[in-house]
Amino acid sequence: MITINWIIERLLVKPTEGTHTDVVITADWRCNGSQDNYSGTCYGSCSFAPPTGSFTPYDDLTEQQVLDWCYANGVDQSAIEANVSLQINNQINPPVVSLPLPWVPPVPPAMIVPPMLPQVEPVLVANDASVSDAPAA
Repeated sequence: MITINWIIERLLVKPTEGTHTDVVITADWRCNGSQDNYSGTCYGSCSFAPPTGSFTPYDDLTEQQVLDWCYANGVDQSAIEANVSLQINNQINPPVVSLPLPWVPPVPPAMIVPPMLPQVEPVLVANDASVSDAPAA
């Protein structure tokens, strides 16, 4: 089952708009989906008209409230969730695949051998008894 998660990533705010302060004018949103090891995403921005009527101070906003504004201002929640789900389903069951060319004979797996690195003889260091790490007397 696909799990869908909506998030607000950023808010653009006008410091003053009429008698209000910190008025949200744009929200950047993202819709993420996942199932097992597959994922999909859609993102966008939604702009808002200056507030009329009730006004929620910036510090009192919730993510869900801003998402609801997005849905009410043209962000098609159902269509975007369907797009994210389709991305995931297309990863699970690809609608288009790349097959080997039928006129090129396949290379048997035994023929695919990684190149060998050249063998290098180790450098031998002579053990010289006259060289010592011991401090001089």
